[in-house]
This record gives sequence, structure tokens and C-alpha cells, in this order.
Amino acid sequence: MATTNVSGEKFEKQTVFLSQLYCLPDLTSGIHGQSTFISVLNSFLSIMAFFVNALILIALRKESSLHPPSKFLLRNLATTDLGVGLVSQPLYAALSSTVVNEHSNVCHIVAVAVTITTNTLCAVSLLTLTAISVDRLLALLLGLRYRQVVTLRRAYGTVIAFWAVSTVSAVLLFFDSLNIRSWYRTSVASLCLVTSTYSYTRIFINLHHRQNQLQDQVQQPNQTNQLNLGRYRKAVSSALWLQFT
Repeated sequence: MATTNVSGEKFEKQTVFLSQLYCLPDLTSGIHGQSTFISVLNSFLSIMAFFVNALILIALRKESSLHPPSKFLLRNLATTDLGVGLVSQPLYAALSSTVVNEHSNVCHIVAVAVTITTNTLCAVSLLTLTAISVDRLLALLLGLRYRQVVTLRRAYGTVIAFWAVSTVSAVLLFFDSLNIRSWYRTSVASLCLVTSTYSYTRIFINLHHRQNQLQDQVQQPNQTNQLNLGRYRKAVSSALWLQFT
């Protein structure tokens, strides 16, 4: 019972902190112009994010050359970005609007919703990008064993774990137990960055090595291998551009 009361107090304190950060009239009285601009900008970006990612999902549905787990990871990435356009950005636009109109009661609720949805979607997006980089590395290193190791069932399990961990972590941010906020953001972001950097570095080193081997061969290189290698490079380049974006 005491633990429940302490957790409830921590949640309430974090909620009050968010409310003061976004909704306190004394702090927001001088930024109504900026809040209006942010509200309009997020509304525009929300529409763009929705249409762009909807088109990506349609294109992926018609794409048949991708390995199903790879396609599923790309779908999940597009879905998280679609969620940003459908949920996070409209909520943030609404938050800015409540600040301008000084609807403090609504502002408090929206501030909590923005924090949870934004942290969840951003975490899933970052984790999915990292999984895509690892998927590309495994496709290169495992060769024929890749399709046996990287299965659609394992991809489903990985993505479900991403969503579960990200959602729970976003809610736990309100309790701030053992400084969860700083630890979570730093560790997850660092781990994803290191993993993606390692994966793409290994990929380009391996590709460079294979290219040198092909050039050193006296006989004519196999055209099928060249075609597969070119297709793989295109997939890696697309994944890397997604990572940078």
C-alpha cells in the first residue's frame, strides 16, 4: 500500500511538472505568437507525414522482391512515422493551441498525452532503424542461412518487444524511479547509435573486400552475383538514408 502511494505521488509530481512546463500562464504569456506558429507548422507537417507514410505503406504492400522480415521492419518504421503524423503532431499542435487560448485544464491532459505518445513512437522508430541495420548486416554475413535465421516470426517478436518496452518506458518516465528518464534516454540512444554504426561499418568493409576480390579474379565474374551485390548495395543505401533522415 505504501509503495502504491509513493508511486502515485511520483506520477502526480511528474504530471504537475509537465503542466507547469507547458501550461503555466506565467511561463507561457510571452510566447503566444511562437505557440501559434508551432501549432500551424505541426498541423501542416502532420498532413505531410500522413500522406507520405501512407504512400510508403501502399508501395511496400505491392513490393514482392523484399524478404518478408525486412519488409515488415520497413512497414513498422512507416507505421511509427504515420503515428507521429496522426497522433503526436496533432497532439502537439493542440497543446500549443491550449497554451494560446489559456485552457489550462485541457493543457494538463494534452501535455501528458504528448509526452507518452512522443516518447513511445520515437523509441520504436529508433529501435526499428537499428533492427534494419542489423538485418542488412545479417543478410550479408549469413548468406544462404539468412532466410533460415531471420524469419517473419522472429521479426514479429522483435517488433512486439519494441512496442512493449517503449510504451512501458514512456509511462515509467512519470515515476522517475532511479532517475529512469536520464538513464533510459541515454542508454537506448547510445546503444542504437553504436549498433547501427557498427553494422554499417562492417557492411561497407565487407563490401569493399568483396569488390576487391571480384576485381582480382582473372575469369569473368558471375553476372548473377554482381546483380545480387548491386541490389544489396541499393537496399543498404536506402536503409542508411533512412537512418540519417
